[in-house]
Amino acid sequence: MESNKPKLNVGFFFLCLGLLITLITSVTSFLNLVFETLNKNFPDVLNASYQYGYSLYEYESIRIALATLIIFFPVFIVVSYFWRKYAKGIIGHTDEVIKKWVTYIILFLSTVVIMVDLVTLIRYFISGEITTRFILKVIIALVVAGLVGAYYIFLLREKNSSSKTSLIFAIVGAVLVIGAVIFSFMIMGSPSNQRKLRMDDRRIGDLQSIQYQVIYYWQSKEKLPEKLSDLANPISGYSLPVDPEFEKGNTYEYFVKDKLKFELCATFSLPIPKGWVEYSNGGGVMPMMDYYYGKDVSVASRPYPAGGVNESWDHKEGKTCFERTIDKDLYPPYPKPLLN
Repeated sequence: MESNKPKLNVGFFFLCLGLLITLITSVTSFLNLVFETLNKNFPDVLNASYQYGYSLYEYESIRIALATLIIFFPVFIVVSYFWRKYAKGIIGHTDEVIKKWVTYIILFLSTVVIMVDLVTLIRYFISGEITTRFILKVIIALVVAGLVGAYYIFLLREKNSSSKTSLIFAIVGAVLVIGAVIFSFMIMGSPSNQRKLRMDDRRIGDLQSIQYQVIYYWQSKEKLPEKLSDLANPISGYSLPVDPEFEKGNTYEYFVKDKLKFELCATFSLPIPKGWVEYSNGGGVMPMMDYYYGKDVSVASRPYPAGGVNESWDHKEGKTCFERTIDKDLYPPYPKPLLN
């Protein structure tokens, strides 16, 4: 008995397309979120350096995966519900073919994930690089691919699938997603905590800028500035940075301790983060050195405010002061102009 419905329903076609897009995006973002969070929680010391400080890009991959998952997974649940509801009814021949194609594509992708997962496991096992985070990654990938594959095999074999079974799969998927989101926030910190870290990172950058100007001032005049306002230079365009929470009374402080010694102080929201940071995550601290040949140099040594923060800026929560002593050999005074 042939269906009176059209052979191709445009709405069902876009439901199938939406199902594929949201499923692939949800699974990819979920795996990326879990993998990147595991990378932060279990860093590989062979590909990392122990660092002090916060990098804005350190958690960027986690943020992107988290935001994508939060949006796409609920959309996938809704699209999947309507797709299954429509597919259970009487559909045309073309719609039936599209439905099977979508199901087989999902099964194919799930199989590929499992195979790649197992190949990777054997490869790392042979190279002796089995670690806790890698084992967890393999388990998570197998669980996700297995759940997706099992669900769509069930739909393929059972034409009149039970809504109860679909609900169970949906609940399991939601539990995994919620668990991954909670785990990522435990490692990354709350949005409020991230903002505090970013403000502290801003403070370190400001202190580096002030330190640079103090040394430049000494190299130019062979004496330390008496106060911070002496560093302001309308000709060069340099203006003193202010604390991001200056409305609350927070200020940067500067004290002269000796002819070559000075101190910079700031009030921080949190202690400085410390730990192993993998090179691939960015934000690494790369020391910069200046080399000079001979005595007649046209460019004198200057400090370089790097993007990362090393242990010389280690701070606690609250007011912290950093004492600096200028080394004349590293930062010699600028040559005086010759008078005719």
